[in-house]
Amino acid sequence: MRDEEKRMETRFRSSLIPPPSSLLPPPSSLAHMRPVSATIDLAALRHNLAVAKRHAPCAKAFAVIKANAYGHGLERALRAFDAADGIALLELDTAVRLRQAGERRRIALLEGFFDQREPAVFAEHRLTAVVHSREQLEMLEGLAAGSALDVVLKVNTGMNRLGFMPDEFPSALAALCAQPGVGEVGVMSHFANADDARGVDWQMAAFEPLVKGTDLSVSLANSAAILRYPQSHRDWIRPGIMLYGCSPFAESVGPEIGLKPAMTLEAQVIGVQNLKPGDGVGYGGIFTAGREMRIGVVACGYADGYPRHAPNGTPVVVDGRLTGTVGRVSMDMLCVDLTPVPQARIGSRAVLWGEGNPIERVAIASGTVGYELLCALAPRVPVVVRE
Repeated sequence: MRDEEKRMETRFRSSLIPPPSSLLPPPSSLAHMRPVSATIDLAALRHNLAVAKRHAPCAKAFAVIKANAYGHGLERALRAFDAADGIALLELDTAVRLRQAGERRRIALLEGFFDQREPAVFAEHRLTAVVHSREQLEMLEGLAAGSALDVVLKVNTGMNRLGFMPDEFPSALAALCAQPGVGEVGVMSHFANADDARGVDWQMAAFEPLVKGTDLSVSLANSAAILRYPQSHRDWIRPGIMLYGCSPFAESVGPEIGLKPAMTLEAQVIGVQNLKPGDGVGYGGIFTAGREMRIGVVACGYADGYPRHAPNGTPVVVDGRLTGTVGRVSMDMLCVDLTPVPQARIGSRAVLWGEGNPIERVAIASGTVGYELLCALAPRVPVVVRE
């Protein structure tokens, strides 16, 4: 390995090593000091991958583990996704670490490389690069002959994010195949409307002529397409949000389409207040009691990853009964209406999302999507792993 590559490799490795600290005790000794936690269910992750594979029995599956496995933890997800044929993510340093840890399956980096020095690192660690721009094609020119870097050429069929336009595809493919350092070549695109009424046919109509008559390996289907459009499954599927138990469709929640929630965020009621008509709750008093009522103060706030912008009535399940938030979410606490839960008291369990309280409903109430809530889980929240 050349000196420059060695320096880059050192940088990748060093970025994975946390700085030592003599000020804090080990995290395990702090795990239960505050009554909030996230349970990650590995059996649910395995189940959801199996659902994806059942829908596309003739395709291989990339388990998409970007964004720290959608907030579930990379190492945990890898344990659960051992039945996947490959994994897909974004960060080169993480991919290198996985190879060094013994991961042997295909690893695809969905945004490819960003620097002309990186293709050599991809090749050394047998990583698959998604190539989506002329600039990336130029970066491949310095790759040594025989490097056998596997590449997936991305086509922009209407998503208008990354990828070559259809009329650019033939010349991009020719340029790629002319590179002596390139190994296997595949092709992919990404659907913009697989989860809504417009569907995928309009994008597939732009894609199909490009690969007709070729033997290129094809990857098209995201979670929504896996579940709804079998004609898109082709050679490799790319399940993402469905692996984590969240429905890709606005009109349904995960359990309604056979998925199991893999993350449950819960906390305890740590205070109870009795309100009179006209009393306000929290910063700004955005909730005012219209009657006598009890509210519970729950040990979870936006510093834990709960959305600050969640409005009054965002669903919370307390002691198995559905209720809703009242007042503005603060850094470390939120408040809930205990009227439907007269037996609730300090120590009662509140499920913010997950089992019994689908994250999709919390997201809709908060004007966002389940993806964002999952990815926003804060590092300070203790995680309990359920096998």
